[in-house]
Amino acid sequence: MKGTLYLIPSLLGDTEIEKSIPAFNNELILSIKHYVVEDVRTVRRFLKKSNKAINIDELTFTLLNEHTGDGEIPQMLEPLLKGFDVGVVSEAGCPAIADPGAKLVDLAHRKGIKVVPLIGPSSIVLSLMASGFNGQSFAFEGYLPIDASLRMKKIKQFEKRIFSENQTQIFIETPYRNDKTLRDLIENCSSQLRLCIAANITTSSEWICTRYLHEWKKQLPEIGKVPCIFLLYK
Repeated sequence: MKGTLYLIPSLLGDTEIEKSIPAFNNELILSIKHYVVEDVRTVRRFLKKSNKAINIDELTFTLLNEHTGDGEIPQMLEPLLKGFDVGVVSEAGCPAIADPGAKLVDLAHRKGIKVVPLIGPSSIVLSLMASGFNGQSFAFEGYLPIDASLRMKKIKQFEKRIFSENQTQIFIETPYRNDKTLRDLIENCSSQLRLCIAANITTSSEWICTRYLHEWKKQLPEIGKVPCIFLLYK
């Protein structure tokens, strides 16, 4: 009998485990001995915080990140094929969403392995809930291109979809590029558009604000080193 692949959400930031993670998840991790993770150190801390009774030294961790080759992924299924359950944990939030864990999930389905997603925090969903924007039609676009011309092209695509499809556009950035992203949006998008910035979601310093772009221009927030998610809509 094959094991089950559990997709285990982790914390989005420094917050109490009880505020973001259901008790069921914390109990389940005690039964899992094999983990596929994006960052070992982060996940070890998270698991210990989730359940103090866990023995970290008994666990096996396999890395799956942006540097992992596709040829390395099949061997990560071996414990499952032998009947052991495996947990997939991202560095933050829900695994397999804007996360390399999706490749493992895809392969698990192809091999007839049961996949179970667990409840937990998603910055995409939480920020959309709090934005006031269209929650029936939206697109998560991941990271903006670094190249300036491609970046502008992408931003203009966002603007076109908002007006032609009535669709909320959601994207993220590396924190040190947050300020540039905000300036690019203000300088290149229609003043009719609104921008929601959601920072440090679920933490004690959580800050979520929706304003028109011309209003943001009058008072720029300090988000240069803060984990943020951006939402653009009319």
